[in-house]
Amino acid sequence: MTVTTQRKTIALYIDMQREHARALATRVADGFRKRGYAIALCSEQDDRLRIASDGAGVEDAALLVTVGGDGTLLRAARIAIADDIPLIGINTGRLGFLTEFDEDDPRIDRLPEFFEKGFIIEERTALEARYDGQSFFALNDVVVRKGGVSRIVPFGLCLNDEQAAHIPADGICISTPTGSTAYFLSAGGAIISPQVEAFGIAPLLPHTLFSRPLIVPTTSRITITVDAQISPNAHLETDGDIMSELPPGATVTISRHPKTVRFARISRLNFFERLEEKMLWGVSIKGKLR
Repeated sequence: MTVTTQRKTIALYIDMQREHARALATRVADGFRKRGYAIALCSEQDDRLRIASDGAGVEDAALLVTVGGDGTLLRAARIAIADDIPLIGINTGRLGFLTEFDEDDPRIDRLPEFFEKGFIIEERTALEARYDGQSFFALNDVVVRKGGVSRIVPFGLCLNDEQAAHIPADGICISTPTGSTAYFLSAGGAIISPQVEAFGIAPLLPHTLFSRPLIVPTTSRITITVDAQISPNAHLETDGDIMSELPPGATVTISRHPKTVRFARISRLNFFERLEEKMLWGVSIKGKLR
């Protein structure tokens, strides 16, 4: 799907810890401003950069540009999904698997031109974790893990109210296809193509010879129960950030988020080319690396 818009506000979300990310964000903002666009930043970021236009709000933006690594984009996705704003990322970090451009890409200066011609919109499934009356968004993954203890902790796993497993492990990772190339992959999970309507479930360091990752439909309701005898508390994490402590016996329910995250792209993503480029998928260790 290709989308154009008449809205004249562009939002930025920046890795404020990196000087070159801040400098590049200022350059991007200047490029859009010269074409007549207002620039919006999250308030705490503009307190430092002072590049936002007066009165411009992120909620009014037609596009949210992230400048940083994949972690920056994941944090920005929490903002974008609330107001249905498409995301496009510029990588100034290490990997940049989710971003559209690397920081030395000359096409960055043509972003206003690409925007006016219309981006291709790619929709990605997200997760919603619910605990203690609160809901938490995740684009990559939801993880329930033990706290600061060295011993193995049992976790209960249910699918649609059916008991699926009782796993002694460090925790359990629930992943979207987008997150299947991240922590889920490190936990031994499969790579899931973004076009597949599925979630992955992987135990973290299970103390059993026969525990394997699962692939389940996105219609699944996944429930993780913390052992009633655990001490200290476990943690609920989304996209790598701790959202809540979980006391003994706590239950977390994970399901498909009612909204999708919308990625703006200048051309259609070739997922397997991205795997080869960023993660050396299919590249022989004996062959010459490109």
